[in-house]
Amino acid sequence: MSKRILLVNSDSLSPSSLSALLTQEGCEYVYVEDSARAVREARKQSFDLALLNVSPADGPETGVLQNMRSAFPDIPVIVISANSTVDSAVQAMKLGACDFLTVPLDPDRLLRSVRSALRHRNTAPLPAQGHKFGLRNLLGNSPVMREVKLMARKLADTDATTLMLLGETGTGKDMLARAIHYDSARVDRPFMNITCTALPDSLLDSELFGYEEGAFTDARRQKKGLFELANGGTVLLDEIGDMSAELQGKLLRVIEEKAFKRIGGSEDVSVNVRIIAATHRDLEKAIEDRMFREDLFYRLSIIPILLPPLRQRREDIPTLASHFLLLACQEHKRLPKELTPAALDRLTAQEWPGNIRQLRNVIERTALLSNKEQIDADDLELGPHPGSDRPQRNKYAVLLPEQGWDMEEIEQQLLQQALERSSWNQSRAATLLNMTRDQVRYKMEKYHMKKPGAGKR
Repeated sequence: MSKRILLVNSDSLSPSSLSALLTQEGCEYVYVEDSARAVREARKQSFDLALLNVSPADGPETGVLQNMRSAFPDIPVIVISANSTVDSAVQAMKLGACDFLTVPLDPDRLLRSVRSALRHRNTAPLPAQGHKFGLRNLLGNSPVMREVKLMARKLADTDATTLMLLGETGTGKDMLARAIHYDSARVDRPFMNITCTALPDSLLDSELFGYEEGAFTDARRQKKGLFELANGGTVLLDEIGDMSAELQGKLLRVIEEKAFKRIGGSEDVSVNVRIIAATHRDLEKAIEDRMFREDLFYRLSIIPILLPPLRQRREDIPTLASHFLLLACQEHKRLPKELTPAALDRLTAQEWPGNIRQLRNVIERTALLSNKEQIDADDLELGPHPGSDRPQRNKYAVLLPEQGWDMEEIEQQLLQQALERSSWNQSRAATLLNMTRDQVRYKMEKYHMKKPGAGKR
């Protein structure tokens, strides 16, 4: 099916100058003279892309682009302008343009931009929560991923209250859990998640089950736990293989009786939640080692789903990499970039022991450090990896001094550096430290660390 492009001309750009290029790409186009007519036209028929030509006097900041994005947030817009200043380009990107081109147009550059916008329109998530996180937005069409999505679809349509997601670290278990929730009948109820390794047992207990006023020294008021807050919805317990035996027993009761007691409480709290457990550990071995309850394992693993490592779904890597590059450029306000075939070949050939999470980090580093529009194989910021030919200056990344070190002090300093480098964005700091956001949040509380100026009025 041919793609439909809306050409909006507010200056002197002739549509005939584009017709040959767009026809060559198998695209149809509709020409309108201004943005007001464009809005009316887009209400009458669907379009895959808009090319918006703005005059220097009517830059992106004057509202022409903003009106288009507000009226049709799902249609990507490429801005074309005679104003070649960096400020105009940055402003256009901030207002939602997917690219900014200057006249006279470079035909090859225009075609690359059109192809990129049309490709990413097919993979970019839609605004609404259910559409944004649903199963159809899980990227990848390899045979193993098709099986995963088919199984997940079947489970989302049932009212199964326990699911188990298995797979190596970084394979996307949290994304799959969220997709199952948003494609289920529980979509209008809360989705709550917690990483079991992020908190010590005492805090994890109170986070999951809540507590009554006066239950312990700092319990100045009643607090509801995640199970209670998620009533009717879904709770994801990530890395459940690291949960303590005591909490495993409490969790088993929630599954079997759909009830629990808050810490310090005497009355049962009844809940109806779907529990999705995720782990990268071999739970059957953990049972043999008496680290995991056998009865809980069988209640959780009635319907397990195994997520394949990235090396077993290499055909999905180009789609994932291109999508992550688009997101990174948008998040960091960079002009759009594109991966060359050679770059995609190199990414596909990597082993990716950290799976999707590692791939995303590599793409984000590349987007931040490269100033090129075309990312080639040598531009990829792959970082050190087994077999790397980069020289190693020391056997150890950190050398222990003779007098030793205070581990908590080192941990606090590293956390402080990561937070400062990421402008106190906890998710980015977690990426730098190879931790989860929950772990960063816990350690910030542990060391009483707050963003400078937080809490001031």
